[in-house]
Amino acid sequence: MSTGAVTAADSDLASCHTCCKLSPASLHRCPRCGATLHLRITDSVQRTVALLITATILYIPANVYPIMVTEYLGVPEASTIMGGVVVLVKLGSIPVAAVIFIASVVVPLAKIAAMFYLTWSVARRKLEGPRRRTKLYVVAEFVGKWSMIDVFVVAILVALVQLQGLLAFYPGIAAYSFAGVVLVTMVAAENFDSRLMWDQLEEKNDSSRT
Repeated sequence: MSTGAVTAADSDLASCHTCCKLSPASLHRCPRCGATLHLRITDSVQRTVALLITATILYIPANVYPIMVTEYLGVPEASTIMGGVVVLVKLGSIPVAAVIFIASVVVPLAKIAAMFYLTWSVARRKLEGPRRRTKLYVVAEFVGKWSMIDVFVVAILVALVQLQGLLAFYPGIAAYSFAGVVLVTMVAAENFDSRLMWDQLEEKNDSSRT
């Protein structure tokens, strides 16, 4: 018989994801804010993997196709993310180029890789380092939102810089793909239930105490 501490899940208690109130899971709705209650997200790993595969597919056109089209005196010129970074480096704007490269290339790839690793660790029932993996999940969920910097820049330029017949900016197909990557990875992070890592460790501890 297990002699360890009783967890909230063992007591059929669920924490509200909106207001963090602990309530009986049988209520199905949080009595404080009305949000849906669930002990664990249904099919969390499967949903997260499906979303990550979608994000990976979208990431290809986001880097291959132009993210912005600049039209100067009627002559259009397309620019990809990496093309823009290279131009900024040649112009001496290395700090700006570094920010765009990190936010638009490194961060999305790192988040996708981190989420794939976390889902793999749960699927393979990897028990080592749940605290470290939880920190990785928190960091990936937080920094992923900052990948929208390129999309914001394009949107601002399109809205503010429209000198008819002289200079104009238009979003390329990559802008929509990149926005899709960021949004899909954000949804993937929301669908991943990090508590599953701790559940597996708790199951191991329970079995070792029986």
